[in-house]
Amino acid sequence: MPQRLFPFLVSAGVFLLDYFTKWIIRTHMPLLDNLSVIPGFFNIVHTENPGIAFGFLADSTGAWRDVFLIGFSITVLVVISTILLRPDPRGAHSRLLRYALGFVLGGALGNLFDRIVHGTVTDFVEVYMGTHYFPAFNVADSAISIGAGLLLLDMWRTRERRSQAAGVSR
Repeated sequence: MPQRLFPFLVSAGVFLLDYFTKWIIRTHMPLLDNLSVIPGFFNIVHTENPGIAFGFLADSTGAWRDVFLIGFSITVLVVISTILLRPDPRGAHSRLLRYALGFVLGGALGNLFDRIVHGTVTDFVEVYMGTHYFPAFNVADSAISIGAGLLLLDMWRTRERRSQAAGVSR
């Protein structure tokens, strides 16, 4: 299979898993219901986030918020797809970079789909310790975070390789 297509398979896998888990939550769990999985650490909850990460813009009203969020998501999808589909004659795109972009692409697509179809993004994973809660998130958010982490790792590895190559050539 061509290496340029594999990130799109990763993306499709992320999207399908995200869609399936959100569907389960929306159809089997009332809004704001809470299921304790690991008491004191992990819950499954049903929340709907009209904003973005950490509820940012959730309290904003008006069509501008939705237009901005949908437009931003579409821009991310186009930029990542362009990077992945563009020929890479120098082989600059590492496997790690392609995986990272596949995760981000799938997560962005999952949340965009939710926002367009439902007007909000379904979040359901809640991690906390005592009174300290991390905002609820979903599979798409996790994939975007994993992709971002892999992008950072790829940048670090690329920088290390360039440093070593520069040191060898001196």
